Amino acid sequence: MEMRGALARLRRATGLPVAFGGLVEPGRRRMRISELNGVATPALRGLAVTSGNGLGGKAVALARPCAVTDYSLSRQISHEYDTAVAAEGLRSVLAIPVVVRRRVRGVLYGALRTAQPLGDRTLNAAVDVARDVEQTLAVEDEARDLLTAARPEPRGGSAAGWEQVREAHAALRALAPRIADPRLRAELLQACGLLTRGTPLPAVALAPRELDVLACVAAGATNAMAAERLGLRPETVKGYLGSAMRKLGAHTRGEAVVAARRTGLLP
Repeated sequence: MEMRGALARLRRATGLPVAFGGLVEPGRRRMRISELNGVATPALRGLAVTSGNGLGGKAVALARPCAVTDYSLSRQISHEYDTAVAAEGLRSVLAIPVVVRRRVRGVLYGALRTAQPLGDRTLNAAVDVARDVEQTLAVEDEARDLLTAARPEPRGGSAAGWEQVREAHAALRALAPRIADPRLRAELLQACGLLTRGTPLPAVALAPRELDVLACVAAGATNAMAAERLGLRPETVKGYLGSAMRKLGAHTRGEAVVAARRTGLLP
């Protein structure tokens, strides 16, 4: 889970001994603490934090980082969660919201068991970790949107309909390597297979990146455009394309796309 990895990165980046966090519940104005790292007790696990309440709730409500030097004595926050915080022995605490598409999706916390100011370096390092989580969630959102939108036309469907399928296929192939969640990544690749019209011939087996490049080419991308979309260098794209062409027995980009569609490797 991305949140679990983010907490480990937060502790490494900030040097804070305790980290915890969770995601905002869909359709509700609260987040639930689901992941703990470096804690001594289970006091915080499963704690539901309502928007506006406590430090994390304040971060959710304001959509900006918040910190206190001594949690139990702070006048900057409300104190609905003092019992759980005290049970863990936390004093100085920061809360960083994870914001995707202008909506708070979760909160990362870091904490000390002593009361001392958390400096800008610590705060900035925690914010950087939250930004990484935001990017991961944004990519996963995009993937789910594509999965929802991708509906293959029946065999013999309109040219315009198949063009939409091909564009979705290329986008999904480009997005899959960036997905951290292995289950979602597998679902994306499975969806890619459903968007193809035929059954691949055993004699033709393209490597994943060769198929990624060919899918971009089939959607009308130049080598430079495919490189930008896939996060590769243009010469690397050229190499993958050349390899795919040789395997397919094609002499041009267009022939390679036609051959791949004929064998069911592309929609």
